[in-house]
Amino acid sequence: MRCGRFSRVIPLAAAFPATLIVTSCSDDSTGRTLNVPADHATIQAAVDAARPGDLVLVAPGTYDEAVKVAVDNITIRGTDRNTVVLEGNHRLPNGFYVGADGVTVENLTVRNFTQNGIVFNGIDAATNGKGPDPDVEYGTPGNSLVGWAARYVTSHNNGLYGIYAFAASDGVVEDSWVSGHPDSGIYIGQCNPCRAVVRRVIAHQNAIGYYGTNASGDVWVIESTFSNNRLGIAPNSQRMEKLAPQLGATVAGNLVIDNDDPDAPAIPDGFFGGGIAVGGGGRNIVVRNRVEGHDFVGIILTTMNDYLPRDNRVEENVLALNTVDLAWSPQGATGADGNCFARNTFEVSRPSGIETRMPCEGVASVTAADVPPLDHADKSGRVDYKRITAPTNQPTMRTDRVNAPPVPPAFVAPLLESVKVPTR
Repeated sequence: MRCGRFSRVIPLAAAFPATLIVTSCSDDSTGRTLNVPADHATIQAAVDAARPGDLVLVAPGTYDEAVKVAVDNITIRGTDRNTVVLEGNHRLPNGFYVGADGVTVENLTVRNFTQNGIVFNGIDAATNGKGPDPDVEYGTPGNSLVGWAARYVTSHNNGLYGIYAFAASDGVVEDSWVSGHPDSGIYIGQCNPCRAVVRRVIAHQNAIGYYGTNASGDVWVIESTFSNNRLGIAPNSQRMEKLAPQLGATVAGNLVIDNDDPDAPAIPDGFFGGGIAVGGGGRNIVVRNRVEGHDFVGIILTTMNDYLPRDNRVEENVLALNTVDLAWSPQGATGADGNCFARNTFEVSRPSGIETRMPCEGVASVTAADVPPLDHADKSGRVDYKRITAPTNQPTMRTDRVNAPPVPPAFVAPLLESVKVPTR
């Protein structure tokens, strides 16, 4: 689906099965509860039997299946995040492959699939699985999957992505862990408006923590931790997907540390040693993040696929222990193009005096000639994603929430004013 200097083209494939347990079925007005394995032996069997509004509740166990979801407005929930495990055995393609609107996957672990842990595929949802029309711009209103959520999910050691949303809007990833992915832990791509929130996520030892290709319009990556990836956070524009350039993401209140780990899985032609990299994106806000410990750069605005970074604001971030804290490194720009830096805590910038020369209030006095191209190529060698250490147990849903009725996916824009710089 995508490719470029930060990553590579990915195939989007299919998937199959799932699981549950607990109370008996409720009345049709509130949806039924389908228990796995008490009512249905597999998660897939329960999903196939589900109707909109139903809850598929999965009991502890290891389920060797790939689950394909084509029913709108259902919730698939484990009773315990750490002991309800969807297992790919490095043989099955995708853990959950969702081609329907309004689907939530929560409180379980997805691991060891050859492609992705969870896929929300907007083309399948928009076409009812009939395949793409080359003349349609999927990811736009009326041509998207609408409503998706991954909550309390642990997704690790899958062959491409941990949680992947393509041509999808009105989504959320919350309280989840992603690690050991040779592409990105979390990916949102080709959507405008995306109306998506990534919040309280830990992305650890992936090639890239968060990757947002042509993901525009109310995209929020907030209050999360990105550690020991090769690259932390990257809103970006690419020609390999439609709806370029990328516009309008907010990256705020994140702890972004040590994303220069040569022991993380590698990606061909990847970016190495950066905290937050805006590649050819525009109108993004990067604010109140703590960015520390990067061999290359803490926060950078740069060109990608010949798209220039434009009108990005980098404000109130706290940076330390980076070789370069703040950088603007476009290729082909003649001026600041509306990019600005203000009220950051930092020591080293390229160009020097970046806040004075590229202010958010006042006139810029910089050209691209002031900054030679910075080499961000990944020269650290390949690492097998299968060998990344699995995570320890992660916080599971409270019992009252496990047994509560489903909460349909819904986008609610966060209050930026309430987001603070995190402590180390």
